[in-house]
Amino acid sequence: MKLTLIKPNIGRREHSLYVDEARMEPLGLGILAALTPEDIEVVMYDDRMEQIPYDEPTDIVAITVETFTARRAYEISDEYRRRGVATVMGGMHAVLIPEEVAEHCDCVISGDAEPVWADMLADFRNGCLKKHYIPVQPEFPQKNIIARRDIFEGKGYLPITLLQFSRGCSHKCSFCASSVYFKAHHYCRPVEDVVKEIKSQKRKLLFFVDDNIVCDRKKAKELFKALIPLKIKWVSQGSLDMLEDDELMRLMVRSGCLGLVIGFESITPDCINEMKKYTNRKAAGDLYSTEIKKLRKWGLQTWAAFTVGHDSDTMESIKATCDFAIKNKFTFAAFNILMPYPNTPLYEKMQKEGRLLYDGKWWLHEDYRFNYASIVPKNMTPDELTDISFRCRSRFNSPWSIFTRALELHTNMRTPYRFGTYLIYNPLFRKEVFKKQGMRFGLEEKKE
Repeated sequence: MKLTLIKPNIGRREHSLYVDEARMEPLGLGILAALTPEDIEVVMYDDRMEQIPYDEPTDIVAITVETFTARRAYEISDEYRRRGVATVMGGMHAVLIPEEVAEHCDCVISGDAEPVWADMLADFRNGCLKKHYIPVQPEFPQKNIIARRDIFEGKGYLPITLLQFSRGCSHKCSFCASSVYFKAHHYCRPVEDVVKEIKSQKRKLLFFVDDNIVCDRKKAKELFKALIPLKIKWVSQGSLDMLEDDELMRLMVRSGCLGLVIGFESITPDCINEMKKYTNRKAAGDLYSTEIKKLRKWGLQTWAAFTVGHDSDTMESIKATCDFAIKNKFTFAAFNILMPYPNTPLYEKMQKEGRLLYDGKWWLHEDYRFNYASIVPKNMTPDELTDISFRCRSRFNSPWSIFTRALELHTNMRTPYRFGTYLIYNPLFRKEVFKKQGMRFGLEEKKE
């Protein structure tokens, strides 16, 4: 028996699929490969950088689906099914809107696959594959499982190993799809499993793809203590409230943390209240001055994540957000348009108010383009929101901004290694900003 794993692309520029030069290992597929019985042959194809060999013999195809890749994922699945090959779909989108996903595959897994993967494969072998599997969320995700990384070889991923300590986040931000997926819960792997996985691979630079690695401070401290003897360097995602705990921060830095993706989201307190990002409420009122001083004290290179297009946002406030990010010399920053992911509180609000564009399914609509507004904002037009967000990304990633931000002594110039990382990745992300803007979803043109 042969299993084919697929990581879909987002879409196309002109008539060719976009090639993601900043692509990282699709960790989830590595975990599925590790869960697969040894007598099943496993191959993996990454649509972001290689053609999918549809005519290559295989028995079953598993495709991971995110909202941004849904249209392309459906194209891939439909092509395999036309050839008589069964397809299984899972991932974030399969939890958010499983009924839609089910229209394009033989089987949907809605949730973390570990509890049902072996059963699904056995059912397929026995000719009784179910249409829908709904796993019970494991209290200890990926327990005793080390991702198979041999399937990543030769595919040109960035030289950083992806792994995970925890899944989910206990916060309930209104726009967050992960909060819906994990029902605002946070689950941690056994620390000994994480250590074992780190030792199983050769790299010393790691990316913990956790939604919020410091959500459970007690368990995070346990992890950081265990990482100290390993002499690694790592990055992850965290929340600003971590800075309240000096012991946590000391252990984090000692364990090799270079920096974190942090959801600042907005510099406007009214926006913070709207999105229910309560960990930022007090800090936003002071323009995060205390928090930024602490980040510099600890020497953390910060990827500041912002969302723009909230009801309290104006063209002026969004421009001020970009000014703020450049002034504070963040290592990276994202200015993401507020996106209504299906079945999130934000989506339901926009739907109730009649403010959804593209028939409410922007992820499938032929006219939608990557990084375009998909809602009607309160204080600007959708086109104005699209334009200002792109201008923020362009300004922040301009050559002059990259040069001036590099000169932040406490973070970007703290060590030669950190400075080198800054100089390598900023031009790469600048390039991706322009390549992705306005990209179409999927490969196929809509057929009339």
